[in-house]
Amino acid sequence: MLSLFLLGAAPVSDQARLAAAKRAAAAADARARLLERDADEARDAADRARVREAAVAERIRAAEAEITAARAQAALTARALGSARETLAERQAPIQRLVAALQSLARRPAALSVAQPGSVDEVVHVRAVLGTVLPVVQARSRAVRAEIARAERLRASAVAAAQALAAGQARLQRERLALVQLQGAERLRGATLDRSALVESDRALALGERARELVDRLGTAEDAAQVRAALAALPGPLPRPERGIAEPRARFGTAPYRLPAAGRVVEGLGELSTSGVRARGVTLLVAPGALVRAPAAGRIVFARPFRDYGGVVIIDHGDGWSSAVIGLDAIAATVGGTVASGAPLGRAVLGDEPRITVELRRRGQAVDLAQLIG
Repeated sequence: MLSLFLLGAAPVSDQARLAAAKRAAAAADARARLLERDADEARDAADRARVREAAVAERIRAAEAEITAARAQAALTARALGSARETLAERQAPIQRLVAALQSLARRPAALSVAQPGSVDEVVHVRAVLGTVLPVVQARSRAVRAEIARAERLRASAVAAAQALAAGQARLQRERLALVQLQGAERLRGATLDRSALVESDRALALGERARELVDRLGTAEDAAQVRAALAALPGPLPRPERGIAEPRARFGTAPYRLPAAGRVVEGLGELSTSGVRARGVTLLVAPGALVRAPAAGRIVFARPFRDYGGVVIIDHGDGWSSAVIGLDAIAATVGGTVASGAPLGRAVLGDEPRITVELRRRGQAVDLAQLIG
């Protein structure tokens, strides 16, 4: 009831400010509760921290709106209390004058009233006036008592508004401190995660290189027996070539090296792949089913699918040089046969974006083939 009175007596701007502040506080509180619920349900730590930070920000907005509402309420209460005091003073003035007249009449000696002519008539007149005025005095007294009670309620409301203002300011300080602490914890956590990520990235690179070496060693050990068996099954030594005709191995040092297929280079020697392994050759993006040729002359020592690498052909060029062509679908080369530079080895796969990789090695070490391509 008191709030309705205050709103009715206050200027429209103050009423609107108070109502808007209360609506803003309620809306911010509602958003904060929803965000806190979302934070409790979030599984990811980063998402949970982000939502909690947003919830604290909404609580800060609610506290600021409550402070605005408390200040508006205090201003309205002070204005209404001043108006009540003025009204009380106006209503008390006639009663105070009447009481003063009655006190003056009461202090008048009775003998003097009898001795003076007309005193009895005056007494009768005064009593008649009092009989008429008394109901009015009683009514005004009730109004004065109501104004006094209203003033007391206004004073209590002013105290409550001051307390609400202090509580809102205290809450604002608490929420701001909570936000600072939350942001500090997130910065510390982020720095820790960055350091951990850097350490794990270096570790992943090292493990990737180690895994590649182990795969190569395992593949070599696994296939050594098969290669030896295949070589043992070959016919005896070839007759010595006629004078002037050189073997493919002897020609490797002078003949230019070539890429095994036409295509776009998508990965070069030493580049870091998404899995953290450095490339040991050149990877080409070729057309589906593209013809794959021998990069240089030599003897086929391995030609079959190998694990998830697809078809693999290894050519021994002699003098410690060898090439591995990886990613074939159909293989045309046969183990033990010799090939000239540019001889067909097979075809690339027919799927989307097929890739062919060629690795050149010198006594087991990867070599940059770019300087040998002619």
